[in-house]
Amino acid sequence: MKKINKAFAVASVLAMASIPMAAFAQDIPPSTTHQGQGFIVNQEAKKVVPGTLGQITDFVNDQTGKFITVTGRGLEKTDQSEIILSITKDTKIVDAKGNKVQLKTIIDNKKMVKAFYSPNITKSLPARGTALTLVVQDLHSTAINGTVTEVKDNSILVKGADLYSGIEDTILLHLADKTPIVDQNGDALQAAEIKVGMSVKAFYGPAVTMSIPAQSTASYVLVNTEEAAVEQAPGTDGIITEIKDSLMTIIGKPLEQGGIDYALLTVDKETEIVDESGNALDVSKLKADTHVVVTYGPVMALSYPARTHADKIIVKQAESIKIGGTVQASDRANKEQVYVNVGSDQSTDNDVILNITDDTVIIPLLGGEAELRAGTRIVAYHSPIMTRSLPGITNAEIVIITSTDNAVAPK
Repeated sequence: MKKINKAFAVASVLAMASIPMAAFAQDIPPSTTHQGQGFIVNQEAKKVVPGTLGQITDFVNDQTGKFITVTGRGLEKTDQSEIILSITKDTKIVDAKGNKVQLKTIIDNKKMVKAFYSPNITKSLPARGTALTLVVQDLHSTAINGTVTEVKDNSILVKGADLYSGIEDTILLHLADKTPIVDQNGDALQAAEIKVGMSVKAFYGPAVTMSIPAQSTASYVLVNTEEAAVEQAPGTDGIITEIKDSLMTIIGKPLEQGGIDYALLTVDKETEIVDESGNALDVSKLKADTHVVVTYGPVMALSYPARTHADKIIVKQAESIKIGGTVQASDRANKEQVYVNVGSDQSTDNDVILNITDDTVIIPLLGGEAELRAGTRIVAYHSPIMTRSLPGITNAEIVIITSTDNAVAPK
């Protein structure tokens, strides 16, 4: 019986991936039918095989076994958008024609895969299971997690972060007649139902224009229709700088509809915590240096920073680099830049020049000024994108002034 069940599982997955059946004729169970993307239903056993389409974003190979994390989207509404899968000797790794592919090749080339796995998965976040088959996709694609900022005829402008690199991005996505569009429950939507302010996870590519903003055709769009209402609440788009017990400090940019740049927020059982796709997260995901969008009520304590309750926290995948050091006078930095002696030491190898833009949030000391004079001690978060020059040049996102004791006096 075990041998028959094993043969059925293997054959079901291979059928779903459109792999030629000739080589596996001895394992084919009777009469299977397709029921939507990712499901093969045996008419006798009525079993289904869940699947996730995405990239391998993590790989572990140690004494406990070999594991991959696949991040993307579920092939059906009940499937996982992210899952950790155990790779066993029975896991088949093939291309669309059934040819074997090395796992390392998939990871190194950042190939998209359809990962099919046993329905027996854990209830953790992300879920864990056993990989049955990985099918490498011919075409490369990527995805953006973000917010719809503009809706045009059959296209949407999305501002957010790349799902896999975390780099901030803005892209104009064209919606073809056959582009699947679904809501957070997996139900089909019409393009006309997408509104400004809604959160989306959109897959696109491989063709992307070099224009500003870049343009591409969406291959799949997941829309969180509940986000539009939430976006009307005041809030902050920023970085958690400290979290202790039930108190979280966030620094960033106020949302367009209102908010503050520096807040001390209470996080409790009434606080909703989700990822950018709307999936519920545990409070343990809230850590220092994490990018979040927080919404809260308009009533705040008159303190510095202002204090209130966090109603909803959206944990983002965007990344920033944190540095600490001293602003230093340098002819390498122009009037819109600051030279930072990272570590406040004698070495210049890790120093950084920060571009101070209109989007840079500067938090001064209580009652102090926000001018970054030579001698000022700071903690800063900057973009992961940096020039290869020495010192590297990058955009400052948040600058926190920690001391002005040795700052050069104003002229």
